[in-house]
Amino acid sequence: MTGSKRVADRRRGGEIWSRVRSERAALAADLACLSDRQWETPSLCSQLTVREVLAHLTAGASLDSARWLAGVIRCRFDFDKQVAMRLAEQLGSSPGETLQRFRRAVPSTTKPPLPVIAMLGETIVHSEDIRRPLGIHRSHPIETVTQVADYYRRSDLVVLAKGRIHGLRLVACDGPFTTGSGPLVSGTTLALVMAMTGRTTFIGDLEGDGVELLRTRCGKA
Repeated sequence: MTGSKRVADRRRGGEIWSRVRSERAALAADLACLSDRQWETPSLCSQLTVREVLAHLTAGASLDSARWLAGVIRCRFDFDKQVAMRLAEQLGSSPGETLQRFRRAVPSTTKPPLPVIAMLGETIVHSEDIRRPLGIHRSHPIETVTQVADYYRRSDLVVLAKGRIHGLRLVACDGPFTTGSGPLVSGTTLALVMAMTGRTTFIGDLEGDGVELLRTRCGKA
């Protein structure tokens, strides 16, 4: 790797971390006035409340590669078990403590052994897992969601997005994102991102001949 490429990669990583921090801060602000009942609202993540998803985000921002590997070994390579264990570590004794822990994690650049762009994707997707059931809307910067969409279209790492959209043509109606060939699926970039990651709730925001096939694939996620 040349010196100029290393500099460019560091700059790009710094830009992505800046977007991560902005998205985390926006989510913390959106959740500042929730009632205890709202904190127990089921999220779009199966069997998790919005409070538990927030604790999961905090865990991801607090888990470096060494602790991740130690947890994997401790859980005998049961990755779902490790996710549950780390979530419990960050939940706290009350919703207020859960939110406070997340606020402290906003500037964190700690991450498991994943690319930085995966952290941005996780932040966007899990933020919407929380916001959508609560009826909270955020207009994400189009550059941010486009960057996430471009990552997911090429990746089956952790999230099986690439395989889910195989043979479909995705076209954003609010930005430059487009990918693939085949039956059309069109909608906002955010809705496309959420559908790529298996969130059936967002399928109703999409249109085109490929929507029903994508709905079927989301159902198998």
